[in-house]
Amino acid sequence: MSPVPRQSTCVAINGRAVLLEGPSGIGKSSLALSLIDRGAVLVGDDSVMLDVRKARVFASPHPRTKGLLEVRNLGLLPFACTHNVPIALLLMLDPAAPRYVEAAETTTLRNVPLPAIRLWPGGNAALKVELALNRYGLPHP
Repeated sequence: MSPVPRQSTCVAINGRAVLLEGPSGIGKSSLALSLIDRGAVLVGDDSVMLDVRKARVFASPHPRTKGLLEVRNLGLLPFACTHNVPIALLLMLDPAAPRYVEAAETTTLRNVPLPAIRLWPGGNAALKVELALNRYGLPHP
């Protein structure tokens, strides 16, 4: 299969990618910026390329926006980025996210199952993403 674009923001944390999704304006790019400040590396903002290899989905920057992150009120700013990172978790920013979860949901990207978590977009979201990745994310391939 050849890579296909997906409207998502994506960062890599210790070699595992987290896709950040949700409606426009909910804070995906701001959350990515907070995660980058904590040591994550940008994969792509607003659009990433997804590729399947050996039953895993890998994320790379979209060629049109490679190395750019929209920082609200400042514009598109350049950031170091990485590519070909295995996706370990889909995180959906959702104001109606459940207060507690006992297990991750399962979603399918390109016919590959992935764990998914709904996260309220406020307070300590970057730390919660890291905790969710460690608790529910797929291991390194």
